[in-house]
Amino acid sequence: MADEEGPVVSESERNGDDHQRWVALMDEELPAAGVDKFLRDRNAGAVTVFLGTTREFTSGVQTESLSYESYQSMALTEMHRLIDEAIGKWRIEKVCVLHRLGVVDVEEASVIIGVSTAHRSDAFDACRFLIDALKESVPIWKKETFISGESIWVNDPLPDTTLG
Repeated sequence: MADEEGPVVSESERNGDDHQRWVALMDEELPAAGVDKFLRDRNAGAVTVFLGTTREFTSGVQTESLSYESYQSMALTEMHRLIDEAIGKWRIEKVCVLHRLGVVDVEEASVIIGVSTAHRSDAFDACRFLIDALKESVPIWKKETFISGESIWVNDPLPDTTLG
C-alpha cells in the first residue's frame, strides 16, 4: 500500500495566503515539542494540539502495536487540501498535520494535529475538523497487531465474507 517515494516526506512552508503550515509523513517519533514551538505566534491567543496515540487495549484485546502505510503523494495532497478548507472556515495563523508511518508502539503518537488562532473556539473547531477529516479522507491505512500475534487492517473496506 505504500508508494515508492521513500519513508519520509516532510514540508514546512508559508503559502501565498500567508498561513504557515507544517505537513509531514514521518517514519520516526513525531516531534511534539517542536509542534508546540512551531505553532506559537504573536497573533494567536490560542493553540490547540491533538495527539493520537496507540492504546494498549482495543475492545478488551491487548494491542502490541499499530502500523501505518500510505500512498504518500496523494496523502500529502489531501492533507494540504484539508488545511486549505480549514483556513477557509476559521482564522488560522499556523497549522500542522503530522502522521507516522511504519510501526507505532503503545503510548507513542501516530498523529499530531495543531492549530493556532486568535481565539480558542476557532482553534478547537479547526483542530477537530482536521483530525476527523484526515481519518475520513487521507489515504493512510492502519494495521493493528495484537499481543497474540494476530493482526487486522482497521476499517478494512472489504466485507467480512468470502468473495466469489
